[in-house]
This record gives sequence, structure tokens and C-alpha cells, in this order.
Amino acid sequence: MGMDRKEEFSAWMREYGLFFVGVYTGGNFIFPEILEEEIAKIEKVAKLASGLGAEHLVIGGGAVRSNGIQDEDYILLGKALDRIAEIAESNHLIPSYHPHMGTCVETPEQLDRLMSCTSINICPDTAHIEAGGGDPVETVRKYIGRIRYIHLKDYENGTFLPLGKGHQKFAEIINLLKEADYSGWVTVELDEYADPLEGAKISRDYLRKLDL
Repeated sequence: MGMDRKEEFSAWMREYGLFFVGVYTGGNFIFPEILEEEIAKIEKVAKLASGLGAEHLVIGGGAVRSNGIQDEDYILLGKALDRIAEIAESNHLIPSYHPHMGTCVETPEQLDRLMSCTSINICPDTAHIEAGGGDPVETVRKYIGRIRYIHLKDYENGTFLPLGKGHQKFAEIINLLKEADYSGWVTVELDEYADPLEGAKISRDYLRKLDL
């Protein structure tokens, strides 16, 4: 992004009264031969995001080998995430790992294994947690001390949905955050929906009805 586009982006954010909450990026992180290239990319992303006023650097990834996941992969991923956390913090960003389908961190057991190998925060995406066989409420309860940012997304029958269209227990999740005096961002996400604007309105109306 050239300097002219940076200024254009910042002006657009001001015009619409938006906050630049954070950026998401990732990599394989378990292959030493390309790790330095991945780290260099993330360092570039972190500097750009920080310069534009972002607060969070969210990291996904951890490749799944063609012959299956090895326990060493969690050690390698954890070490890479610790390096990335240092890069984020040096750029005044809050680093968090985002468990995601299609990586080696899908299931609750895989998440626990990784979290034991790194000190980075966790950014739970409630729908990805459930899609991986986990309980979003229990995940938030277990890792509340390491949550600085969270994504809410509903889920049912293999589909990501606007809030209230699935069966997730968002009231319980939000109450857990309140009990922990959580003061960070809670972002409502939806990867795709037939009518994106309508999907956003459905989620907004659902949150208003919760009256939390």
C-alpha cells in the first residue's frame, strides 16, 4: 500500500467513523526452510497495521502435513508465535492466535497442546471453536486470562451464520467476559452471507435484544 493509499484509507475511516481494530495474517510456521520468509511478511504487516492505527495483530495458521500432524509441529508453531508476539508488541500491537479450521489447531485438544507451547494470547472465533468440536463457552471460560480480543459468529449444521441464527450461547460468553472485567473489542464476524448487509442487521438486532 503506497503512501497515497494509506492516506486514502485513513481518510475513509475518519469519514465513516470507523476504528481500525486489527489485521489478520498467518502462515505455515512449521517448516524451518520458509519460516524466515513468513516472519518477514508478518513483520511488514505489523508495521503497516501499526502505522495505520490498528490495535491487534491476529495470527492464524499451523500447517497440516500430508502425512499427518506431528507433536513437534505444536512446539515449532508455539516458538514461531512467541517470535511474532514480540514483533507485534514492538509495533505497539496486541498479538493473539486465532484457532481456525484447516490448520493443525482445530479441536479442543489441539488448542490445549498449542497453548502449552506458547505465551501468545488467544482470539477465539466462536464458530471455528464449535466447528472444531469445541464448546465456545468452555473455551472462553478456560482461557479468559489470555483473551484480549474475541470474534463472535454463529454456527449450525456446518454453516457460519449471523448471530441468533445458530445455537451458540452468546449471552453466556458475554457474561463471562463481563465477570472478568474484559474491556477489549468484541467483533461480530461473518465470512459470507447471501445478503451481507442483511446479515449484519440480523446480528445487530440480536445483540440489541440481549440487552446486556
